[in-house]
Amino acid sequence: MTGAIDHLSIPPRRPLSRGAAPPQKEEGHRINFRIESREVRLIGADGENLGVVPTRQALAMAEEANLDLVEVSPDAKPPVAKILDYGKFKFQEQKRAAEARKKQKIIEIKEIKMRPMIDDHDYDVKMRAIRRFFEEGDKVKITLRFRGREMAHQELGQKLLNRVKSDTAEIAKVESEPRFEGRQIVMVLSPR
Repeated sequence: MTGAIDHLSIPPRRPLSRGAAPPQKEEGHRINFRIESREVRLIGADGENLGVVPTRQALAMAEEANLDLVEVSPDAKPPVAKILDYGKFKFQEQKRAAEARKKQKIIEIKEIKMRPMIDDHDYDVKMRAIRRFFEEGDKVKITLRFRGREMAHQELGQKLLNRVKSDTAEIAKVESEPRFEGRQIVMVLSPR
């Protein structure tokens, strides 16, 4: 019974981290006296697993080492806590997040517009642009627009799109087969 009374008589104190504001709930890491569980699976400052330890003892060990007790895995039973410098921990976490963001590649869809009666030189220019887009890792949407009486010769459009498919076969795959959308045919290619 005295253990419960001792637990209630502990005055609230500031985190041990130097100059850092107390963490918000959304950040996910409770530190020092904000850890609510009775016991934690403790990992020492040197990375050694110290086993399941009462939270009070873990706090005392952290204070003795002049470091913080940080709850790194609150969902585990019991929660996992580490003895470490919270400021350094936050900095490393932010660095990892920035590195992950930097490695992400946002795939864009670039559009190339053509006409059924396109000239050979214009076709070559468009194909160079398509190859450049594939090298950058982007998808390409090819829009073939029919004007006026060209709608009577849709087979010319199909023939042109088949030519594009065969010319890009080694560097791209057809993600969306040619389909009509009003007065145009649309096809989407993605890099291999």
